Amino acid sequence: MNLQFEASEHYQKALKQGRKSHRESVHQGQYPYLRALDDFLEDSLVAGQVDLGVIEIPMDMIVGTKTAGRTNSFSSDFMPLLNEHSEFGWKWRKLCEAHLGEEGIRDPIRCYEYLGRLYVQEGNKRVSVMKYFGAATIPGYVIRILPVHAPTTEILCYYEFVHNYPLTKLYQIQFTRLGSFPKLQAALGYEADHVWTDQERRHFSSAFFRFDTAFRKLGGKKIAATSADALLVWLGVYPFGSICNLSMADLTKSLQAVWQDVKALENAESIAVDTGTADDGKFRNKRVFSMLPSYLNIAFIHELNPENSNWVKVHEQGRKHMKAVLGDQVITQAFFGVGAGEQAEEAMETAIKNGAEVIFATTAPLITACRKTATRHPNVKILNCSISMPYTGVRTYYSRIYEGKFISGAIAGAISKSDRIGYIASYPIFGVPAGINAFALGVQMTNPRARIELKWACVPGNPLEELKQQGIDTVSTLDIPMPGWEQGNWGTFQILPDGSTELLASPYWDWAHSM
Repeated sequence: MNLQFEASEHYQKALKQGRKSHRESVHQGQYPYLRALDDFLEDSLVAGQVDLGVIEIPMDMIVGTKTAGRTNSFSSDFMPLLNEHSEFGWKWRKLCEAHLGEEGIRDPIRCYEYLGRLYVQEGNKRVSVMKYFGAATIPGYVIRILPVHAPTTEILCYYEFVHNYPLTKLYQIQFTRLGSFPKLQAALGYEADHVWTDQERRHFSSAFFRFDTAFRKLGGKKIAATSADALLVWLGVYPFGSICNLSMADLTKSLQAVWQDVKALENAESIAVDTGTADDGKFRNKRVFSMLPSYLNIAFIHELNPENSNWVKVHEQGRKHMKAVLGDQVITQAFFGVGAGEQAEEAMETAIKNGAEVIFATTAPLITACRKTATRHPNVKILNCSISMPYTGVRTYYSRIYEGKFISGAIAGAISKSDRIGYIASYPIFGVPAGINAFALGVQMTNPRARIELKWACVPGNPLEELKQQGIDTVSTLDIPMPGWEQGNWGTFQILPDGSTELLASPYWDWAHSM
């Protein structure tokens, strides 16, 4: 086919798209033309400029023009609006011929970037042609305009993007939540400060283009979350390498399985954490289960074995107590030592095949297996013993252990004679800092003069002996694991003159009577 004739046909189609887009924008009360950066960017909003040179620009990030000179020539999606026989139409068709021919469109455009979006100074028609043909990127000379720093989520996320851009050199990776980029690096198997190689960049871009296609198919451009946000949610369930191995239909289906978690990013309050006590504590086992079917099939998934984990042992005691109290109202299954990977998923699948309607996964590392299982079995109720895990497909549960820590701190503050109190924490994980702070507030209430020496049980050394050598007479360490446990060096205790210890208080987990 003659290139001139073919370019003319493409222009007619592009013009039709542009006019349709224009009508829809007007109908929806939206601005129907390209936005001009100069029209809304005031000098007072600019902190400086950075020359980025020539880079590959994602077409999606190009949203307008630098000046208002050509805004009315394009619809808001860069499709043409002027007659085919205009000078504009003639130039557009010539660029189309170049794109269809051997020459191609090679000259970089020039544009300005502001808050992650790009505005064209030179090359608007090149952008229009390339957008019409569905190009993923276009080379462009970019000048970044830095906004004045402000304590808003948008500005803070943008500066986090600017900080991490030198590591990836990719504009596609923009998040709406702080701290997302290190999570992406970890999900890809990189250190937080890893600088991507050209090969890693190409591989990611190729996979991300496929993922973004699935994101758009599900209506991603109509929600506030970005495709990078969605990818981070998806990577919590699926490995990155599977993006290129899955068919587009299966990739879209896998994203749809976690779509509610993606949409939840639009509202920080959309997944609420309930810390209240139902019915003033009047709920009891009999009453709760009287509202359920005649019997319930419940599975317990344990990462470790009860022989080497007090945490699992006390959970198992709780399961046996529930079975003894409720009898035929419940059928229980228990899986031990399944780890936190594929074996855990297999255990959950086995439990469901055996009729499980509810699954309790008793440690936080099992959350990934929970999420994967939840996507395949949305009708099964899955609960994970953890906090700060806001996913729509999985519910979490945890004790308000900090309340017991506060009481322990109040007792320690009242008992201490030296006004020096030791605190030995387990690991710096969710829940532990809350316990430390609650203990300190309890100490402060009964003894404002006291000072707390913090040690960690997870580092080399003997923290208890170190505290004794410092002359500290009151110590709070790891809690008693379960009811009936011998005191030993557990809980909050006083160190007596002869070096022995006397227990003062300790919270403990009792799953048999926690409902």
